[in-house]
Amino acid sequence: QVQLVESGGGLVQPGGSLRLSCAASGTPGIMFSFHIMAWYRQDPGKQRELVADINNGGNANYADSVKGRFTISRDNAKKTMYLQMNSLKPEDTAVYYCNTQDESFPWGQGTQVTVSS
Repeated sequence: QVQLVESGGGLVQPGGSLRLSCAASGTPGIMFSFHIMAWYRQDPGKQRELVADINNGGNANYADSVKGRFTISRDNAKKTMYLQMNSLKPEDTAVYYCNTQDESFPWGQGTQVTVSS
């Protein structure tokens, strides 16, 4: 059974930075590397939205709202994915989740990011 564990969230002031991590277990590294991995976020009462995704070759796509501020990366050997978030805004406040682009793994608990002064 694949497990995804997100970490690195917290409270940060507007303009600040955070680095999120997503660690996968229960799947061989080669299987992890097959998937396009993605970061999602969800505010209470809103639909979960795709923030960024990255394929095995390191090619990434970003939502317009985070382009130029967020950077997604992955380490297939460690079965870990990252999201470097800079110039954070209050509207980035949400619970952040990781999964494959087609949401094929069980969802983890997510990590809360709160941007507030």
